[in-house]
Amino acid sequence: VQLQASGGGLVQPGGSLTLSCAVSGRIWGINAEGWYRQTPGKQRELVVGISSGGGTNYADSVKGRFTISRDNSKNTVYLQMSSLKPEDTAVYYCNAHVTYYTDYNHLKTQNYWGQGTLVTVSS
Repeated sequence: VQLQASGGGLVQPGGSLTLSCAVSGRIWGINAEGWYRQTPGKQRELVVGISSGGGTNYADSVKGRFTISRDNSKNTVYLQMSSLKPEDTAVYYCNAHVTYYTDYNHLKTQNYWGQGTLVTVSS
């Protein structure tokens, strides 16, 4: 199983950006997914999580500005970010709790992280 995150970049304050995270592999199902972010010297923090049933949990700092969505047909989760602020600058990581087939066709559940994508909000 691999998570491939993309979409980061440089954006001006007030601008928008959409991140994507594609999950690939011998997947049986994707349970919870989420986006986290981390800045130097700080712990990784939850930005937003989404359950298999579609329930969401946003950090207070991004409520009303960020939106998580998923395309189950593509095993891809998105993070639409708008009204971006300099304090949103961070490396963003996607996370997924995935049930997959092992080499022996057994089912196993494991937590995975994407490689991180840098979002810089600056004028």
